[in-house]
Amino acid sequence: MMKVGVYFKKSCLDDDRYVDGVKSVLAGHDIQPVFVSKPAEIKGFEVLMVFGGDGTMLAVASECARRGVKLIGINYGHIGFLAEFEPDKLGEAADMICSGNYALQQRSMLKVVYRQKEYFALNDLVIQRCTSGNQFSNTITLRASIDGSVVDNYTADGLIVSTPTGSTAYSLAAGGSVLTPDIDAFIMTPICAHSLHSRPVVYSDKSSLSLIRTDSRGAINVVIDGVTVDCADDIGEITVTKADYKVSFITPLESDFFNKLLIKLNIWSK
Repeated sequence: MMKVGVYFKKSCLDDDRYVDGVKSVLAGHDIQPVFVSKPAEIKGFEVLMVFGGDGTMLAVASECARRGVKLIGINYGHIGFLAEFEPDKLGEAADMICSGNYALQQRSMLKVVYRQKEYFALNDLVIQRCTSGNQFSNTITLRASIDGSVVDNYTADGLIVSTPTGSTAYSLAAGGSVLTPDIDAFIMTPICAHSLHSRPVVYSDKSSLSLIRTDSRGAINVVIDGVTVDCADDIGEITVTKADYKVSFITPLESDFFNKLLIKLNIWSK
């Protein structure tokens, strides 16, 4: 029997009937599910099935990449762009895992060095003005340099640095371009820039990006894959490079990125 890790979003895990139903379906496909409740428990698996939305997938992506565990998502979120299957297709997903009849899509990650600590992001790094309480700030100014050359001084609500995976998330909503998963690039997108010339910049993922604050107008939030890691007036220098490892997503052999993009964003499908 194949040993597969299973990770649930909390609302699913609290539903015993749902969990029992998943166990039954997987057992019927000769899969022994091993349930994990936190990323640190992800070890010893070839595959991790994630039941949840994009936030749930992001929570485990870095650990899976570090340990060489393949990811497959069953969507129980709002959009679920990172998930390949809807809940009623669980049986198909199980068949695909057991047969090995699937493709592997390798997705790059950001390595963010902030205050001498390393963070990893499958989607994005967001540096933005604080909008709460006494730490409220108006616009902030960030100097962005790539490989030592100044790109721009952005006066804006903030700045998004995203991978191709993250280019369909916050960056897209802020006016950034869509990058296909196989492209070797990152995108830097200003948030509500107070300028007529500040536009998204796509740059090689082999480069090193440096971000430095040049104003002192209140606190700044540093957010990595949707999680705020700090709120401070002085953020020092933040450097962003490509991580040494990638996330391996299991996808159907006939997976169509553009059709999925159109369907998930509720536009139309072919």
